[in-house]
Amino acid sequence: MTITMLRHNKIDLALHLLRDGVGRALLLLHGLGESSPAHVPEWADGWTGPVAALDFTGHGGSTVPPGGGYTAEIMLADADVALAELGTATLVGRGLGAYVALMLAGARPQQVRGAVLCDGPGLAGGAISPTSQSFVTLATSPHPPDPYALFELSRDLRPPDYATLFVRMAVDSSGLDEPIAVAAVIRPSWLAAVVGEFGVTTCSVREGLAMFTPTTL
Repeated sequence: MTITMLRHNKIDLALHLLRDGVGRALLLLHGLGESSPAHVPEWADGWTGPVAALDFTGHGGSTVPPGGGYTAEIMLADADVALAELGTATLVGRGLGAYVALMLAGARPQQVRGAVLCDGPGLAGGAISPTSQSFVTLATSPHPPDPYALFELSRDLRPPDYATLFVRMAVDSSGLDEPIAVAAVIRPSWLAAVVGEFGVTTCSVREGLAMFTPTTL
């Protein structure tokens, strides 16, 4: 495994190359409080291209910024930096990473060739409509994950109509009939709304990867 540090404003992001390969990359996005796996997951053994994994800000080998200020959109920007490094990629996201994968598929439909959304920590997020904000001061930790990331990202606002907007952007511009595959069994309101959209299929992770294999797209 090799690690490339990518600069994102004042943040250094750790992008792990778990396995080299030929063709389009598979980018893994971890759940809340997690970090990149040390090895290629068994369900990705058949992927012929490179397999990479990103540590989000405040997680794994990436920078822990002082004082918090985390949002799902900041994680989206992290993933966008990794995508720019890889060129094009198919995404598999767990939990929080699934939400980020959905957003990136809509924001960069030409570069993202399919996204598989899986169960994992941080899948639910917070409220679905505006609420009063909580302001807290947390004890710092010398080791990731950042306590502010755990607190703030578990409460990020996730309106269902915001999530479905990214589905429609992916469908409109990716050229794929079904650019989003949902493998998650637990489906909070934002994900239930996504499943109901045109261009979304439900399947296992392996089936999703088979749909998006580099030889067919």
